[in-house]
Amino acid sequence: MLACLSPNGSTAHEGAGPASRLYVGSRDGISILERTSENAAWRVARRELQGRHISAIIADPGERWVAAGCHDGGLYLSFDAGRSWEPRDEGLSIAHVFSLASAGPAESPTLFLGTQPVSLFRSDDLGKSWRELPALKTMPGREKWTFPDPTNTSHTKCIAIDRRNPERLYVAVEQGGLFRSDDGGAHCRELDSYYRASDRWYHDIHRIVQLATDPDRFYMTSGMGLYASANSGETWEHLTDPDFRIGYPDHFVVSPKDPRELFMSGARQDPTGWRRSHYADGTVLRSRDGGHNWSEVAAGLPEIKRANIEAMCLASHPGGFELFLGNTDGEVYASDDGGEHWRRVAEGLGAISKLGHFRLVTAEAASA
Repeated sequence: MLACLSPNGSTAHEGAGPASRLYVGSRDGISILERTSENAAWRVARRELQGRHISAIIADPGERWVAAGCHDGGLYLSFDAGRSWEPRDEGLSIAHVFSLASAGPAESPTLFLGTQPVSLFRSDDLGKSWRELPALKTMPGREKWTFPDPTNTSHTKCIAIDRRNPERLYVAVEQGGLFRSDDGGAHCRELDSYYRASDRWYHDIHRIVQLATDPDRFYMTSGMGLYASANSGETWEHLTDPDFRIGYPDHFVVSPKDPRELFMSGARQDPTGWRRSHYADGTVLRSRDGGHNWSEVAAGLPEIKRANIEAMCLASHPGGFELFLGNTDGEVYASDDGGEHWRRVAEGLGAISKLGHFRLVTAEAASA
């Protein structure tokens, strides 16, 4: 079984047994971690696409293909378990790839790709050719979309495919809004009932997660905290806010054993605070009641939580599941007991980071 760990790629994987290969995307390419058995140590088997900043990784569960998007570097696919990679960017008019998702049968999927600046592309031939979808580029209010970095350029942060309909997409724009398309990206409408004029951040959406056991129920992480919807995003309940232990949540996964058991990772506050403190205070929280109450599950993670956790995924199998996370220090941690205990399984991989977040919380910045 394989799993992918990257800032804006897939976060949930299923297989017949525990993961034996882990693709990790960092600002220095892809590190392919392998182990010989469930109890064996992980090792870095190969380093690929070095020098490229990996934003998102997705893969066929049978490993017939693996796709990697790069910040300012286009898209690459491998058809031999990561041993070789080829660019697949014909028709891709924006090279800054931010997010990836796949729909339909794994052997012949439709690929969706989000970019910075905001756009959405679709490929029906495993990336040999791409066509830009018009919906996001014609949405009203685009003049308000922005992002608080030197470029002030918003991006397509997350693409979620509805479990009931592969043509229904939920697209998160940071910062710009949450959009739903019922026709594969040709047309969109905004789902904005969560927004309040008093929100510090404008329509700042990070991630959308749909429950397998109740496909009308969605969770959404944002710059304003965590939200839940019981009606496919039409209305939202605000569960946590910026004053919560994780005030700036991003990654979010659901236990395959109990849909009320949730895991959320992120920083105590948004990155504007990191610029001053050089300290993200990143951690993992767990809820066992559907997101109303949370506890920190950080045993084994660094005691000094300067780095932020910018990637998290879950790999499930009939016997249980394992959690993996990656941080801006280039470390990977794993837990096979629901987050009760973590162990470091790799280090020195290069910062696992969205854009330049890692620069705000490096040890050098903290000591400057």
